[in-house]
Amino acid sequence: MVYASQLRSGMAIRYEGQVYKVLAADYHPGQGKMGGVTHVRLKSLATGTLWEQSFRSDLKLDDLPIEKQAMEFLYSDAEHCHFMNPETYDQVEIPVVVIGSQSRFLKPEMRLGIEFVEGQPISVDFPGIVEIQVTDTAPPTHQQQDSTLKSARLENGIEVMVPQFIKVGDSIRLNVENLKYVERAKGSAK
Repeated sequence: MVYASQLRSGMAIRYEGQVYKVLAADYHPGQGKMGGVTHVRLKSLATGTLWEQSFRSDLKLDDLPIEKQAMEFLYSDAEHCHFMNPETYDQVEIPVVVIGSQSRFLKPEMRLGIEFVEGQPISVDFPGIVEIQVTDTAPPTHQQQDSTLKSARLENGIEVMVPQFIKVGDSIRLNVENLKYVERAKGSAK
Protein backbone atom coordinates (compact mmCIF):
# COMPACT_ATOMS: atom_id res chain seq x y z
CA MET A 1 0.00 0.00 0.00
CA VAL A 2 1.14 3.50 -0.76
CA TYR A 3 -0.35 6.90 0.02
CA ALA A 4 -1.40 9.02 -2.97
CA SER A 5 1.12 11.66 -1.88
CA GLN A 6 3.91 9.08 -2.44
CA LEU A 7 3.02 8.34 -6.07
CA ARG A 8 5.85 8.84 -8.54
CA SER A 9 6.21 8.55 -12.29
CA GLY A 10 6.89 4.97 -13.41
CA MET A 11 4.96 3.24 -10.60
CA ALA A 12 2.16 0.76 -11.21
CA ILE A 13 -0.99 0.92 -9.07
CA ARG A 14 -4.35 -0.79 -8.77
CA TYR A 15 -7.31 1.56 -8.37
CA GLU A 16 -10.94 0.40 -8.41
CA GLY A 17 -9.89 -3.01 -9.74
CA GLN A 18 -7.96 -1.59 -12.71
CA VAL A 19 -4.18 -1.57 -13.14
CA TYR A 20 -2.56 1.72 -14.17
CA LYS A 21 0.92 3.00 -14.80
CA VAL A 22 1.67 6.42 -13.31
CA LEU A 23 2.98 8.69 -16.07
CA ALA A 24 3.17 11.84 -13.94
CA ALA A 25 2.37 12.71 -10.34
CA ASP A 26 2.33 16.16 -8.79
CA TYR A 27 1.70 16.56 -5.06
CA HIS A 28 0.21 19.82 -3.75
CA PRO A 29 0.30 20.14 0.06
CA GLY A 30 -2.77 21.57 1.72
CA GLN A 31 -2.89 24.61 3.97
CA GLY A 32 -4.29 24.69 7.47
CA LYS A 33 -6.97 22.04 7.94
CA MET A 34 -7.19 21.26 4.24
CA GLY A 35 -5.36 18.12 3.22
CA GLY A 36 -3.06 17.92 0.24
CA VAL A 37 -3.98 16.68 -3.22
CA THR A 38 -2.01 14.60 -5.70
CA HIS A 39 -2.72 15.19 -9.39
CA VAL A 40 -1.79 12.14 -11.46
CA ARG A 41 -1.75 11.19 -15.10
CA LEU A 42 -2.44 7.48 -15.47
CA LYS A 43 -2.34 5.03 -18.36
CA SER A 44 -4.73 2.10 -18.22
CA LEU A 45 -2.79 -1.09 -18.83
CA ALA A 46 -5.90 -2.88 -20.11
CA THR A 47 -6.95 -0.35 -22.76
CA GLY A 48 -3.99 2.03 -23.16
CA THR A 49 -6.20 5.07 -22.50
CA LEU A 50 -4.90 8.05 -20.56
CA TRP A 51 -6.68 9.37 -17.49
CA GLU A 52 -6.05 12.38 -15.28
CA GLN A 53 -7.25 12.21 -11.70
CA SER A 54 -6.84 14.01 -8.40
CA PHE A 55 -6.49 11.95 -5.21
CA ARG A 56 -6.59 13.07 -1.59
CA SER A 57 -3.04 12.77 -0.27
CA ASP A 58 -4.08 10.34 2.49
CA LEU A 59 -5.80 7.89 0.08
CA LYS A 60 -4.16 4.44 0.18
CA LEU A 61 -3.58 2.69 -3.15
CA ASP A 62 -2.19 -0.74 -4.02
CA ASP A 63 1.26 -0.36 -5.50
CA LEU A 64 2.36 -3.22 -7.70
CA PRO A 65 5.95 -4.39 -8.17
CA ILE A 66 7.36 -3.88 -11.66
CA GLU A 67 9.70 -6.51 -13.11
CA LYS A 68 11.94 -5.46 -16.01
CA GLN A 69 13.39 -7.84 -18.62
CA ALA A 70 15.57 -7.20 -21.66
CA MET A 71 13.81 -8.68 -24.68
CA GLU A 72 14.38 -8.81 -28.42
CA PHE A 73 11.77 -7.62 -30.90
CA LEU A 74 10.82 -10.33 -33.41
CA TYR A 75 7.94 -9.06 -35.56
CA SER A 76 4.58 -7.31 -35.45
CA ASP A 77 1.19 -8.03 -36.91
CA ALA A 78 -1.95 -5.88 -37.08
CA GLU A 79 -2.65 -5.90 -33.34
CA HIS A 80 0.44 -7.21 -31.50
CA CYS A 81 4.21 -6.86 -31.34
CA HIS A 82 6.08 -10.07 -30.54
CA PHE A 83 9.16 -10.13 -28.30
CA MET A 84 11.49 -12.93 -27.15
CA ASN A 85 13.66 -13.31 -24.07
CA PRO A 86 17.10 -14.12 -25.61
CA GLU A 87 18.13 -16.28 -22.63
CA THR A 88 15.01 -18.41 -22.10
CA TYR A 89 13.50 -18.08 -25.61
CA ASP A 90 10.12 -17.32 -23.98
CA GLN A 91 7.96 -15.22 -26.28
CA VAL A 92 5.44 -12.58 -25.31
CA GLU A 93 3.04 -10.51 -27.39
CA ILE A 94 2.24 -6.95 -26.46
CA PRO A 95 -0.77 -5.12 -27.93
CA VAL A 96 0.20 -2.22 -30.20
CA VAL A 97 -2.12 0.07 -28.18
CA VAL A 98 0.02 -0.55 -25.07
CA ILE A 99 3.23 0.40 -26.92
CA GLY A 100 1.60 3.35 -28.64
CA SER A 101 2.96 5.32 -31.58
CA GLN A 102 6.53 4.34 -30.73
CA SER A 103 5.83 0.88 -32.19
CA ARG A 104 6.68 2.38 -35.60
CA PHE A 105 10.34 2.50 -34.54
CA LEU A 106 10.66 -1.23 -33.79
CA LYS A 107 13.17 -3.13 -35.91
CA PRO A 108 13.85 -6.89 -35.88
CA GLU A 109 16.51 -7.94 -33.33
CA MET A 110 16.16 -4.62 -31.47
CA ARG A 111 16.71 -5.15 -27.72
CA LEU A 112 14.46 -3.20 -25.39
CA GLY A 113 13.46 -3.29 -21.74
CA ILE A 114 9.97 -4.67 -21.18
CA GLU A 115 8.17 -3.94 -17.89
CA PHE A 116 5.87 -6.60 -16.42
CA VAL A 117 3.25 -6.33 -13.67
CA GLU A 118 1.76 -9.58 -12.37
CA GLY A 119 3.27 -11.43 -15.33
CA GLN A 120 1.63 -9.15 -17.91
CA PRO A 121 3.70 -6.79 -20.10
CA ILE A 122 2.77 -3.19 -19.41
CA SER A 123 5.26 -1.08 -21.32
CA VAL A 124 8.30 -1.00 -23.58
CA ASP A 125 11.20 1.29 -22.70
CA PHE A 126 12.43 2.93 -25.88
CA PRO A 127 15.72 4.77 -26.07
CA GLY A 128 15.28 8.54 -26.19
CA ILE A 129 17.03 8.76 -29.56
CA VAL A 130 16.96 6.29 -32.47
CA GLU A 131 18.89 6.14 -35.72
CA ILE A 132 16.74 5.83 -38.80
CA GLN A 133 17.29 6.17 -42.53
CA VAL A 134 15.82 8.84 -44.82
CA THR A 135 14.08 7.28 -47.85
CA ASP A 136 12.64 10.35 -49.55
CA THR A 137 13.38 14.07 -49.42
CA ALA A 138 14.13 17.00 -51.68
CA PRO A 139 17.70 17.22 -53.05
CA PRO A 140 20.19 18.72 -50.61
CA THR A 141 21.11 22.37 -50.80
CA HIS A 142 24.24 23.81 -49.23
CA GLN A 143 23.63 27.40 -48.36
CA GLN A 144 25.26 29.78 -45.94
CA GLN A 145 22.07 29.67 -43.90
CA ASP A 146 21.27 26.07 -43.02
CA SER A 147 18.66 27.02 -40.44
CA THR A 148 15.73 26.22 -42.74
CA LEU A 149 14.12 22.80 -42.68
CA LYS A 150 12.55 20.55 -45.30
CA SER A 151 10.25 17.54 -45.13
CA ALA A 152 11.73 14.02 -45.23
CA ARG A 153 10.10 10.58 -45.23
CA LEU A 154 11.81 7.96 -43.07
CA GLU A 155 12.10 4.21 -43.66
CA ASN A 156 9.12 3.58 -41.34
CA GLY A 157 6.88 6.01 -43.27
CA ILE A 158 7.00 8.88 -40.78
CA GLU A 159 7.52 12.39 -42.12
CA VAL A 160 9.77 14.73 -40.14
CA MET A 161 11.51 18.04 -40.71
CA VAL A 162 15.27 17.89 -41.37
CA PRO A 163 17.98 20.42 -42.31
CA GLN A 164 18.57 21.25 -45.98
CA PHE A 165 21.84 19.25 -46.22
CA ILE A 166 20.19 15.85 -45.50
CA LYS A 167 19.82 13.62 -48.57
CA VAL A 168 18.17 10.29 -49.43
CA GLY A 169 20.09 7.42 -47.84
CA ASP A 170 21.39 9.44 -44.87
CA SER A 171 20.80 8.06 -41.40
CA ILE A 172 19.64 10.58 -38.86
CA ARG A 173 19.26 10.58 -35.09
CA LEU A 174 15.67 11.31 -34.11
CA ASN A 175 14.10 12.10 -30.74
CA VAL A 176 11.41 9.41 -30.35
CA GLU A 177 9.27 11.45 -27.94
CA ASN A 178 8.69 14.54 -30.10
CA LEU A 179 9.88 13.31 -33.55
CA LYS A 180 12.47 16.09 -33.82
CA TYR A 181 15.71 15.81 -35.79
CA VAL A 182 18.77 15.75 -33.51
CA GLU A 183 21.75 15.25 -35.85
CA ARG A 184 23.06 13.26 -38.77
CA ALA A 185 24.22 9.81 -37.65
CA LYS A 186 28.02 9.47 -37.42
CA GLY A 187 28.30 6.61 -39.95
CA SER A 188 26.20 8.41 -42.55
CA ALA A 189 27.86 9.37 -45.84
CA LYS A 190 28.49 13.05 -46.49
